[in-house]
Amino acid sequence: MTESPILWFDKIGIGDIASVGGKNASLGEMVRTLSGKGVRVPNGFATSADAYRSFIAANRIEAAIRAQLATYEEGKATLQEAGHAIRSLFLDSEVPPALADAIQTAYDELKTRAGAPNLAVAVRSSATAEDLPDASFAGQQETFLNVRGHRALLDACRRCFASLFTDRAISYRQTKGFDHFDVALSIGVQQMVRSDLAGSGVMFSIDTESGFPNVAVISAAWGLGETVVQGSVDPDKYLVFKPLLEQANARPIIEKSLGKKALKMRYAEGGSKRTRIVETSPAEREAFVLDDDDILELGRWAVIVEAHYGRPMDMEWAKDGETGLLYLVQARPETVQAGLSRSSFQRYQLKTKGGTPLVTGAAIGSAIASGQACVIHNAADIGQFRDGAILVTGTTDPDWVPIMKRAAGIITDHGGATSHAAIVSRELGVPAVVGTGNATTVLGQEKAITLCCAEGDVGSVYDGLLAFDREEIDLGAIPTTRTDVMVNIANPAAAFQWWRLPAKGVGLARMEFIINALIKAHPMALLHPERVSAEDNRLIRELTRGHASPADYFVEILSRGIAKLAAPYHPYPAIVRLSDFKTNEYSHLLGGRAFEPEEENPMLGFRGASRYYDERYREGFALECRALKHVRETLGFTNVIIMVPFCRTPAEADRVLAVMAENGLRRGDNGLQVYMMCEIPSNVILAEEFAKRFDGFSIGSNDLTQLVLGVDRDSDLLATLFDERDEAVMRMVSEAIRKAHAAGIKIGICGQAPSNYPDFAAFLVTECIDSISLNPDSFVRTMAHISQAEQSPRAEPTPAPVLAA
Repeated sequence: MTESPILWFDKIGIGDIASVGGKNASLGEMVRTLSGKGVRVPNGFATSADAYRSFIAANRIEAAIRAQLATYEEGKATLQEAGHAIRSLFLDSEVPPALADAIQTAYDELKTRAGAPNLAVAVRSSATAEDLPDASFAGQQETFLNVRGHRALLDACRRCFASLFTDRAISYRQTKGFDHFDVALSIGVQQMVRSDLAGSGVMFSIDTESGFPNVAVISAAWGLGETVVQGSVDPDKYLVFKPLLEQANARPIIEKSLGKKALKMRYAEGGSKRTRIVETSPAEREAFVLDDDDILELGRWAVIVEAHYGRPMDMEWAKDGETGLLYLVQARPETVQAGLSRSSFQRYQLKTKGGTPLVTGAAIGSAIASGQACVIHNAADIGQFRDGAILVTGTTDPDWVPIMKRAAGIITDHGGATSHAAIVSRELGVPAVVGTGNATTVLGQEKAITLCCAEGDVGSVYDGLLAFDREEIDLGAIPTTRTDVMVNIANPAAAFQWWRLPAKGVGLARMEFIINALIKAHPMALLHPERVSAEDNRLIRELTRGHASPADYFVEILSRGIAKLAAPYHPYPAIVRLSDFKTNEYSHLLGGRAFEPEEENPMLGFRGASRYYDERYREGFALECRALKHVRETLGFTNVIIMVPFCRTPAEADRVLAVMAENGLRRGDNGLQVYMMCEIPSNVILAEEFAKRFDGFSIGSNDLTQLVLGVDRDSDLLATLFDERDEAVMRMVSEAIRKAHAAGIKIGICGQAPSNYPDFAAFLVTECIDSISLNPDSFVRTMAHISQAEQSPRAEPTPAPVLAA
């Protein structure tokens, strides 16, 4: 070596990858350029790539390494045999004296700078072909934590050099086409953050499954971060909506999911082990690792780091339990979503419903795979894997990469969406369901299963080989239209799946789906536990753990669910419909039977607007208002418009608006707009009166058809009579549009009709409706019909069939 083998982080940058590898170059870049912007990065130094080469030369092991690689490539030795032999060459070698002195001297200086004579450091591997835009090399080499003293430091350095030839690293370089000797290894020695006393995790500046660019995704667990990276724990998950972070007083955390966090890694005390795995306490499992201020600080750092590098980033963070301060300890380019086309995407869909899933977990990717389960419990048995099977294991450790790329799908018991296993699955393009909890016990060997990641961020595993469709959606082929085309969305878990569609907002976000699927309890039962059974009370306590009160649980889950629906098309409007359960549907919620009357005809009963001012539900409606106020004023989504369903009379409208105002939702305040569902004949007949009270109408074609024709929309016996294209319904729709425009308010449609019938969509265009909201899966084809209708304004819908007498 002609130059110093030591380079301090504050003297290197991203242009030094050839000298210090991607990981260390990025650390130096952040220390040097982002510290002034408030991003904290622990100090440290790196060894040069020449230092690695001098180690090999001084110990004369290059020829032996090449020989072992040749035996593997010629099929004379297994990957495991060749890898072990090469690593042994490194471990049996000595660090050259000049290099050893330089490392020890730099470590002593780092201790002085930190003011800690017994400083613990992390010793990280950084390959010169690592963290590149098209190849992450994530987890291919080793990291050693809580290293103290000269002897332990040199031993960790030798092990880092050896880890350039882990089995997974050898396999990965072959897959990516890198010559083994074109890659060198730099060692990063970095001051340890005392996250063993707090927590740590992973953060992406992009949604890793859908590619939605406007969120930061944070995973968090107690203790040192290796448990999250390795996937041995199920971490907390937080989502931050980046565009609103700089808005005054906004706190745009749109998801907080509590992970089980059963284990944590801590510093070891005494003996040769530097770290140890221990069980977390019940209190730790029921508490979030990060508070909201921490989550928002990390979100802001994600924006800063992404802006600096000009691309989506994958970061590791740690919180110091002694100081309470957060640090970034690593940043690399995100390589999967960033490499996908922005002009097209693939859509998978099951042809038939799969019934109740056998297991569920976090969905990795958006694809579907079917095949036989191959259950493997430990790495010693990976030779038993069959090509094309679905790998089922406890944790998908990086050592398993050689068989992961041969799998049709992957299912694990443990790990989160930002675990190393999930990262590798994405990079390989293999769909996975991680963190199921019990897949290895539920799924039998060679059982035929279907793994589905196409239903949002929850992945499901179904019994049997289910048929599915795959469609390539070309975004460039979608025409532009004069009519605003929006989307109907109900499920927050699938909200980001369709962000690439050129929608002008959300025309219908159904609040009741969030209540039913995520909250699961009747709001009045949360407020009045004395009126429900002991068993329901027990279940409610389980649901609401970690929240200040059951009411706060309802408000937080509902508000974050609404925000997640409003995020994909922000700043376009998101029209959120107040709850429109019928009494029979409300009674099915946890504790609901104590609060809901039995009705002969719930479809025409105590539903929609009539509930909101009634003493039987008024307190529950106040919680809905609290949630919407939180969405707009705290989370910052002022693009949310509130819509009142099933409002029978203008007098009822006045009562609902008054109750909303009492609960802090006064029409006009802070730009609040309130719409009304136009779905009852009285809404059309008295449209002029309703228009004085609301900012817009949205036609609900399902209920309007039901009530105009007197046909129960749920009746199989009358299914042939239910048709939105009946002349009487179309006249009602036409009149509603005309009256809304005469009153100077907007009118759209959010019912099923334009999604189901292209000719009905054409009719709406000829009537000059302002907006059409479609189901996402019908968006592309219906856009084409709308565009065509705009070119041919005389287009008429096909009349409804005439039924025989």
